[in-house]
Amino acid sequence: MPTILTFGDSNTHGTPPMPSADVILRLGPTERWPRVMAQSLGAGWDLVEEGLGGRTTVFDDPETGPLMNGGLALPMALRSHGPIDWLTIMLGTNDCQFVYGLTAEQIAAGLARLLVIANRPDLQARHGGFRVLVIAPPPVEEVGTFGREFHMGAAKSQALPGLYARLARDYGAEFMNAGDHIAISPVDGVHFDAAAHRTLGLAVADKILSL
Repeated sequence: MPTILTFGDSNTHGTPPMPSADVILRLGPTERWPRVMAQSLGAGWDLVEEGLGGRTTVFDDPETGPLMNGGLALPMALRSHGPIDWLTIMLGTNDCQFVYGLTAEQIAAGLARLLVIANRPDLQARHGGFRVLVIAPPPVEEVGTFGREFHMGAAKSQALPGLYARLARDYGAEFMNAGDHIAISPVDGVHFDAAAHRTLGLAVADKILSL
């Protein structure tokens, strides 16, 4: 049975658009894009959902510290689960927050570090080899609930697909741009709704089945 591990942030966890920062919800099991993807792939596939709200590529959060650092979490996930056949990585949205002070190129460098981890011989051998699909997240908008936090973030997020595509090519990974299929909600400028989750899940499944 092929297994796919979806590694990401709140948009992989299934957080819907948030009308208020203190309202924490999660879409249902049939609504989240990883579950939609898995169902579309077919009954022969197994899914590991590994999404954490606030997760960055490889940067510590100014308040919570290393908890949100994907560079620390990815090796743990690859040791906790498996064997896997596919790893999807959709990160970079939170890195666009003003508090991190990162450029698009620095965010892409964070992704590069994750690809280095994914390509480590010991981790690949642990799973008998697995393939990687890099998913550029849909661009953020500086509106709604988190507009202030993402001040100057829209332009950075719009630059990520081109940078990510080149990195995927350089590191032997597959690539898709979520922004070609969905857009975030203006409610909070960061998350997308259940309809977009379904669209993305079907698109990711189609991408994987085409490879």
